[in-house]
Amino acid sequence: MHTGFLGGRFRRSTPFAAMLLSETKSSSDTFPMSSLDTKNSPEQTASDLGRRVKHARLAHDLTLETASRMCGVSRSALSKIENGLMSPTFDVLQKIVRGLQIDLAELFGTAPAPNASGRRALTRRNEGQRHAYRGYQMELLATELAHKAMLPFRIRISAHTLDAFDDWGRHEGEEFLYVISGSVCLYSELYAPTHLNAGDSIYFDSRTGHAAISTSEEDAEVLWMATGGGVPTPSSATDAVDAG
Repeated sequence: MHTGFLGGRFRRSTPFAAMLLSETKSSSDTFPMSSLDTKNSPEQTASDLGRRVKHARLAHDLTLETASRMCGVSRSALSKIENGLMSPTFDVLQKIVRGLQIDLAELFGTAPAPNASGRRALTRRNEGQRHAYRGYQMELLATELAHKAMLPFRIRISAHTLDAFDDWGRHEGEEFLYVISGSVCLYSELYAPTHLNAGDSIYFDSRTGHAAISTSEEDAEVLWMATGGGVPTPSSATDAVDAG
């Protein structure tokens, strides 16, 4: 079990699959905002995503129990996600797409283009796919490309204290964060809190527990990029982790 730095003290972290959306603790954690408008509510987004997760599972002819083991997410949590009752964090999304061997873009209604040389993706302002969970309002960019080496996001950080999070993010890969506006504090299991202002950036190992909060009066806006590990085979998938 890992421990994390929290306000000069260390706290115990639970498995990252447990970091799933329940109700947000701040009324500011909802769309829209001036720079991140959206057509759908977070509830509608969760419902649409859940239907696509279920479609992907059934396309592989998998029961909830089998998919749970392959993804490393508890059966109850996977069922809630499929029924739009729970919105997964990025960590859990990664586990689902790896376990079901699909592309992240498929869960957001985009049909990814096949791999080809010279490929590119253009995302116009406010036209990315939306996903919201506690403390973060995310806009996924370049979703029409499948099997990308990195996953780019524009994120509004609406969390202003660590109380917004049950646990910190922790997953395979590496991450890059660039502050567009406002100011941010990045907490890490291995390092002291790092304060970032507009124009500052940081690159770090995603396997280290981490969480970012806005320290400016307004919600901070950042460009967040993540790489992912390879897609595991079913035999290498971890046992389900209780997310309840």
